[in-house]
Amino acid sequence: MSFSPKSPGALEPHRSWRAPFVFLVVIAVIVGALVWLSPTIANQVRMDEGRLYIGAECSVETSDGTSNLSRDQAKLATTAVALAARGAQTPDISGIDSAVIQRLAEGSPDDVGPGLRCEGTAADDVPEQELTPTGLTPRAQHVREEMAAVFGDLPLGGFAPGGVSQGHGAESTHYSGRGIDVFFRPVTEENRCEGWILAQWLIAHADDLDIQYVIFDDKIWSAHSPRGHWQTYDAPEPAKDILRHRDHVHVDVLRGGPR
Repeated sequence: MSFSPKSPGALEPHRSWRAPFVFLVVIAVIVGALVWLSPTIANQVRMDEGRLYIGAECSVETSDGTSNLSRDQAKLATTAVALAARGAQTPDISGIDSAVIQRLAEGSPDDVGPGLRCEGTAADDVPEQELTPTGLTPRAQHVREEMAAVFGDLPLGGFAPGGVSQGHGAESTHYSGRGIDVFFRPVTEENRCEGWILAQWLIAHADDLDIQYVIFDDKIWSAHSPRGHWQTYDAPEPAKDILRHRDHVHVDVLRGGPR
């Protein structure tokens, strides 16, 4: 009896169903994962100025890891910390991890430096403004008023009625009435902690207040940085405390008008 092996084509009817079946299983798994994750994905994907952003708008590094926050949560948390520091009534923050609040209020066990990151989304449609009698533009004056509402009376500088024309670098926003300095002197751990409470409140509210830069304690935050991380601030020589912004928080607002 002779034996004739089957030709390759003879095997195809038995195997042809496998590839479509595997493909359908993979598609089903992907669709199921998307359905399950869709609320999370929807909350993490945003469009701004034609750019796609994936991830939380703000986050805080705690001893337990990274806690993601919406912009509203970051504003609520930083405001509560600021009010608590001056013994004022605080808003309800029961929905925010207590480790986040502790990090914002006290810093990390190793340092009182920044724990909050918030993405910058500098608006490009704000009008250019002139000085008001205070020596600040209306936008900068609004920042001053909002700080006072939360932090009370603060020792301020960097502006004067009629404007300032010296005492700062050549490109300083103080000369156009867009910059404010908030002093925390002398340089102590307690004053550094208070300065960081203000600095983090400012970046959480940066979108509302059209804030462009916040500088404090050798660090700088920029609204033009889409990830919103604090970067090292390179102070000009001689790098004394005031030039390193170790004894004051600098905040300025967008110029506005054509870029």
